[in-house]
Amino acid sequence: MHFEDKVVYQIYPKSFQDSNGDGWGDINGIRSRLGYLADLDVDFLWLTPFFPSPQRDNGYDVADYRAVDPRFGTMADLEALIAEAGAKGIGLMFDMVFNHTSTAHEWFQKALKGDEKYMKYYIFRDGAPDAPPTNWQSKFGGSAWEYVPALGKWYLHLFDVTQADLNWENPEVREELKAILRFWKQKGVRGFRFDVVNLISKGDFVDDAEGDGRRFYTDGPHVHAYLKELVRDSGIEGMVTVGEMSSTSIANCIRYSAPHEHELSMTFSFHHLKVDYKDGDKWSLMAPDIHALKEIFASWQEGMAQGGGWNALFWCNHDQPRIVSRLGDTGRYWKESAKMLAAAIHLMRGTPYIYQGEELGMTNAGFTDISSYRDVESLNYHDILRAGGHSEQKTLQILGARSRDNGRTPMQWDAGTQAGFTVGTPWLAVNSNHAVINAVAEADDEDSVLAFYKKLVRLRHASRLIAEGSIHFIERENNDVLAYKRAWQQERLLVFCNFRDHEVPLSRHLSLYQQEGYEKTLGNYEGLEDTLRPFEVVVLTR
Repeated sequence: MHFEDKVVYQIYPKSFQDSNGDGWGDINGIRSRLGYLADLDVDFLWLTPFFPSPQRDNGYDVADYRAVDPRFGTMADLEALIAEAGAKGIGLMFDMVFNHTSTAHEWFQKALKGDEKYMKYYIFRDGAPDAPPTNWQSKFGGSAWEYVPALGKWYLHLFDVTQADLNWENPEVREELKAILRFWKQKGVRGFRFDVVNLISKGDFVDDAEGDGRRFYTDGPHVHAYLKELVRDSGIEGMVTVGEMSSTSIANCIRYSAPHEHELSMTFSFHHLKVDYKDGDKWSLMAPDIHALKEIFASWQEGMAQGGGWNALFWCNHDQPRIVSRLGDTGRYWKESAKMLAAAIHLMRGTPYIYQGEELGMTNAGFTDISSYRDVESLNYHDILRAGGHSEQKTLQILGARSRDNGRTPMQWDAGTQAGFTVGTPWLAVNSNHAVINAVAEADDEDSVLAFYKKLVRLRHASRLIAEGSIHFIERENNDVLAYKRAWQQERLLVFCNFRDHEVPLSRHLSLYQQEGYEKTLGNYEGLEDTLRPFEVVVLTR
């Protein structure tokens, strides 16, 4: 399948649309909004997990890969969604969490009872109760190992203690996972997103004297072989597939996504979303380093192109704060910055992903009390930050910038009491700015953020230059501006993005490009000047 001209829309079902008033988004809620999604003209809907789950990690702790959690609806509801979306030309992409299962999964429950077959499905190691096998740290804080007294063994969990890592070295595990993919393919699912898939092959289980252990399991020794086998044997080659890659490299992502490797269609990498991490620490705040952002984009875009790899383009998802709060402006230049950020990545080389509400310019939650948060990582780090000496005020400031709940507040459909998301009490509070930022308010406004996103989607569908062209970054020494050139046959496109809330000069006046035959085709301000206005984007074509 050719996917270069496609656009993916990510849905976090719990927060998208509630159809039955229980405050929890569901599958029938998504069905009720297919008209909106078709009007946006997206090609695929990526649904984060709706499988049965204890919800310790908002569904990324799967207890049954072949069923629908009753809180989201029924299998019949899901089959209807697949069919109805397909009738509108929209494919469904399901989120497969294959690095780990919930400890509530029947496989793990059998392992806990000492069933040797299922103990081999996970990574158990002998050890004394006070001596974990290694010093590896969980990505959610604390040790990555949990002791099971009844077995006298430890099991590995790179994430929450209820998310036990699967043992991919066991061929029986790999066969189970292939069968799950075939099950959903038969249901009409047209794509898959693989959660933290570059962590599935563990290296040596030894102490890490330099870090938290990630260098021993990231892009591990057999990861490429396992992916080739999974794709080949499950019959999903040719479908749209994307891998979430944790702390990965360009060289590995080329291998994951280059067509001749027969692994995945594209990869998510996260380096560009760490430019406001002080000393690389997510929980230490600093102003975004825009020059570093530019260099990361340039190296990944140009490097992946040279190697034949393919990027997934994104700012937001269910694990990230809202980008307009992070790199844009939520005050005077809210609309301008939301449009600029959209154009910056939608016109790059790769497949753009829109996260629900991003097309409206939704912002961070603005919570002022820890009781408002639901995310396990945020609640853990509240305690870690307080224990580390931060005041409650400072801790809430950090969570206000970093919490995953920022991306999980309910979708803002209208200005009503619960933003049109539910008639009940939402599982997570609605953002108070929904009275201004909502789909109804933007639907008929030609200058809205939503209207701008629709233009970007149409451009990708219509332009082989945007879908397939080469990319080269310009204005490299300018610390305020992200700029690049796309080329395909005789066509050319230039994109200039000002990441500042003030005017910035360009090293080369835009008027000189006009003299070369370029014309302005898109922007978030009227006219064309020699400096970029606050958060301005200018797109020139020839």
